[in-house]
Amino acid sequence: MSKMAVVGAGTMGNGIAHVFAQHGWTVTLVDVADDVLARGLKIIEANIARLVKKGAGSKEQGAETLSRIQTSTSFDAVKNVDLVVEAATENPHTKFDIFESLDRLAPKGTILASNTSSISITEIAKQTRRPDRVIGMHFMNPVPIMKLVEVIRGQETSNDTVKRTVEIVQALGKTPVEVNDAPGFVSNRVLMPMINEAIFCVDEGVATPEAVDQVMKLGMNHPLGPLALADLIGLDVCLAIMKVLQDGLDEQKYRPAPLLEKMVAKGQLGRKSGQGFYVYRD
Repeated sequence: MSKMAVVGAGTMGNGIAHVFAQHGWTVTLVDVADDVLARGLKIIEANIARLVKKGAGSKEQGAETLSRIQTSTSFDAVKNVDLVVEAATENPHTKFDIFESLDRLAPKGTILASNTSSISITEIAKQTRRPDRVIGMHFMNPVPIMKLVEVIRGQETSNDTVKRTVEIVQALGKTPVEVNDAPGFVSNRVLMPMINEAIFCVDEGVATPEAVDQVMKLGMNHPLGPLALADLIGLDVCLAIMKVLQDGLDEQKYRPAPLLEKMVAKGQLGRKSGQGFYVYRD
């Protein structure tokens, strides 16, 4: 395998494209608009420059990585690739439509992976005629730095697809952890209720966001407090995942904090909007 496509040029998509290109893959970054693609490339370029400055590679290697990435606004870009990783909005119907198109256009042997953080791989696979070749590849943010990739097996994902995906993840210098398909998988089934409970603490006046984060950093040795992490992930994404957990597991146990719903409704989404539990000026 040497050619792949990433569908979605947002935070996760451009990070995934960066890592694959860095490890020698020819990458096509696909999104609906040229300005979104241009912004994605600019972020990749900035991230490469940051890594070079830290001594993690040379300028020449950075230039080589960038040269391996091309962009497209058409799904036709998947017609000659070995692997597709979808990293679009965390919305079931959006993903279902994308996978229907990918299945129609990509070669029969192409693995179709989703970077979904909570949506059922089995349900995504049902939109295709190749459920055995559909798998979850859940990268962590920021992709170029974080080592974990959850490899999620749908009900019909073949052993060969899992084996090949694990090999790809390892070749990227990351650590694959295999899990079975369930709402939120492991990472978000454990993480999101913690973030949600931290938001309840703020909403109920138990403590300020700063205090909640300080307790978790100093007391539990977390590198980032749950509310700062929520801002990094995006409060809209946190809410979407909580709703998946609520629908798939237990309506009351996984009820989103009212404050989370209010903030998303106001457009206070965290770093991406400039304001969440904290204010961001960069």
